[in-house]
Amino acid sequence: MSFNTFGHMFRVTTFGESHGVALGCVVDGCPPRLPLTAEDIQLDLDRRRPGQSRFTTQRQEPDQVKILSGVMDDAAGRQVTTGTPIALMIENTDQRSKDYSDIKDKYRPGHADFTYEAKYGIRDYRGGGRSSARETAARVAAGAVARKVIPDITVRAALVQMGPHKIDRANWDWAEVARNPFFCPDKAKAEFYAEYLDDIRKNGSSIGAVVEVVAEGVPAGLGAPIYGKLDSDLASALMSINAVKGVEIGAGFGAAELHGEDNADEMRMGNTGPVFLSNHAGGILGGISTGQAVVARFAVKPTSSILTPRRTIDRSGAETDILTKGRHDPCVGIRAVPVGEAMVACVLADHLLRHRGQNAG
Repeated sequence: MSFNTFGHMFRVTTFGESHGVALGCVVDGCPPRLPLTAEDIQLDLDRRRPGQSRFTTQRQEPDQVKILSGVMDDAAGRQVTTGTPIALMIENTDQRSKDYSDIKDKYRPGHADFTYEAKYGIRDYRGGGRSSARETAARVAAGAVARKVIPDITVRAALVQMGPHKIDRANWDWAEVARNPFFCPDKAKAEFYAEYLDDIRKNGSSIGAVVEVVAEGVPAGLGAPIYGKLDSDLASALMSINAVKGVEIGAGFGAAELHGEDNADEMRMGNTGPVFLSNHAGGILGGISTGQAVVARFAVKPTSSILTPRRTIDRSGAETDILTKGRHDPCVGIRAVPVGEAMVACVLADHLLRHRGQNAG
């Protein structure tokens, strides 16, 4: 069975492998007559692109997107969507499969090598194939299309923790996210991360991170009980990102430490409607958006491909040691920031279209 598609009204199918000829996606269900150019998509892809600092993999991929279908020039000469499937392709140009020849029969601890072979009887040892973070480029491309469907919603993300080191939320500055290589909203903590990650990288190791995604301008009413909840779809989408091991909405696991009177988001009447006095729910109640900012966080594990020798077994069952050569992210959570934005944008686009379909007018 195939499970490379997500969404209902706004559907995304991704394809391709880390060391294949190309990867990409097909976006189905995008409404017609929305302005869309390759340059629109490239803006997001450039934020995720590898090799932009010493803190990410040094694989040099331009990640140049090609629109193969689903757009045309309208009467005014603008390139717009046609309502048909939008196919997007990104070529791989700097893959080095030979870097993995020494480990083709060994299972990398923490990676999907063993489980892929257990399921399919074959695995792509060249960087992990579909389990590689490279696959997320296609999601970012799809997310750029999704943003066209939700122009009144702003989806932004930031790295809020690296290893055990959290940002100081009093220093949160969205403008700072674009000024440092970590997508970090805290300038002082970004400077600390630089030295911290340098030490980890030089030691041939890796570290995990937490990314927070905030969607503002989400109208009340998106999501449906009971098996189409907005928060359950967001959690599923974020958990599907390679290397993600945990997702929380709003206060998340922190809600377990709160009393009922503290956790409940009290309400008052404002000039234009209800006003919430807090947002522990992360903008979602009963699986339906409240009109507040939708807030989600996800935890990204340390990169499994490291230079530090680890114990493992090979395909024959023999015990051995392994270290992984090649070019890898010392903290893959950094480039997960635009990926998280993309997945949230795709889910919100899907739910907005589903809401319109059920609530005509």
